[in-house]
Amino acid sequence: MNVAYRYLVDDFLAHQRIAVTGYSTTPNAPANAIYKRLQDNGYEVFAVNPKADQVQDVPCYPNLAAIPATIDWVMICSPPEASVSIVEECIALGISRVWMHRSVDKGSFDCEAEYLARDNGMLCISAGCPLMFVKPDFFHRTIMKFIANVRGLLKAPDDPKSLHCETCCADMLADLEPMQMKKPDNKREKAPI
Repeated sequence: MNVAYRYLVDDFLAHQRIAVTGYSTTPNAPANAIYKRLQDNGYEVFAVNPKADQVQDVPCYPNLAAIPATIDWVMICSPPEASVSIVEECIALGISRVWMHRSVDKGSFDCEAEYLARDNGMLCISAGCPLMFVKPDFFHRTIMKFIANVRGLLKAPDDPKSLHCETCCADMLADLEPMQMKKPDNKREKAPI
């Protein structure tokens, strides 16, 4: 984890009013755990689920505009294909911070959403999870941080508003390269004798 990433995390966690998108009817979903941990630690948290008014006794809002309070930052835990529209809504509402949940998989990260956020002057964390920083349990403090560090996800550019998506996308593309078919080589190799 570099200093710039830690700066962003500290900046986000210094703000108390948070919307968590992707709050789910699936009890162990990342959004639900993040919502609960933030709420248990004194944050004012709002659940966003466009398909439910309430989930497990938690009131849900269909979108960010429906929340009856000014939001300091948004924790995106929705499917990655929803991240761009969530960032667009943040821009329209004047919300200047977004954090896209990502741990051992792609999570909610979307390269276009990161570009959009940063191009509009937003602070954007495009990997990691608040569970690694807000009174973390052993699993999140140690194992998840280790995995994310090894994968190079807990890095931010020195300027928090600059883009670093090229690195993230290059890493993802590098992971995909072995799976993609190579162009056939017209040169024939001689069979070993």
